[in-house]
Amino acid sequence: MSHSIYIGESHQIIYDEDCVTGMRQHLEPGSVDVVVTSPPYNLGTSYSGYDDTIPRDQYLDWLESWAESVAMVLSDEGSVFLNIGAKPSDPSVPFQVLARMQNHFQLQNVIHWVKSISILKNDVGDYPNITGNIGVGHFKPINSPRYLNDCHEYIFHLTKSGRVQLDRLAIGVEYQDKSNVTRWKSAENDRRCRGNTWFVPYKTIRSRSKQRPHPASYPVKIPRMCIELHGVERTKHVLDPFLGIGASGLASAELGIDFVGFEIDSDYFETACERISAYAPAESVKAD
Repeated sequence: MSHSIYIGESHQIIYDEDCVTGMRQHLEPGSVDVVVTSPPYNLGTSYSGYDDTIPRDQYLDWLESWAESVAMVLSDEGSVFLNIGAKPSDPSVPFQVLARMQNHFQLQNVIHWVKSISILKNDVGDYPNITGNIGVGHFKPINSPRYLNDCHEYIFHLTKSGRVQLDRLAIGVEYQDKSNVTRWKSAENDRRCRGNTWFVPYKTIRSRSKQRPHPASYPVKIPRMCIELHGVERTKHVLDPFLGIGASGLASAELGIDFVGFEIDSDYFETACERISAYAPAESVKAD
């Protein structure tokens, strides 16, 4: 089953099927510019139709099976943004995943998605906008005294060559010290590289079942920043092999970029279709 959605001049297609089979059946080699995805981490997350506790070697072999398909459809100048998390008692998963991905791609950047952070005023120094201690984001309780709160996840930026040009200032930030704007020609637009630490907390919600029905979704801002970093002008086609409830499809719709997503869970598939369809006129949504 698939949903086809036209939003302005962009075309969003979502398939309710396995991504490995789907990529080989529906996508041409080299046709994808950006892949943004977050596969299951194999950490025991309670998905509605997937066992997230398979043996580690089996999980890593499965990961390589779809990585091969992604490499086939990715263009030579394309980017893969792979979000992988861990849990305090099993912190090695992202590195094991990365080792397998490097059989097919070059690691170009490591991005740290910070979901919660504590900053003491005394550590900041003389920043007038920071007047006291700060604690932002959700700190998931941990009962064991052996581990620290896990406040971040990895986003591995992978490419075929390791030398893909990026639009760093598209997600840039203003200079704190405005004297830099006149001192350096590269700062004339008051924008500097954000760096590889992205603070993007989850929005506060009242009902998880209604507002965040997927147990491991990420904010739409994450895939949007990834696409913008690669470069909106040269991104014609975005892919997410593990669509979940549609964050990457929503980001592509916001940016007016063609998108293909795969989601094997029928409930998540329906939720993704509903969320993305909300951007489009009713007559532009077709189910096959």
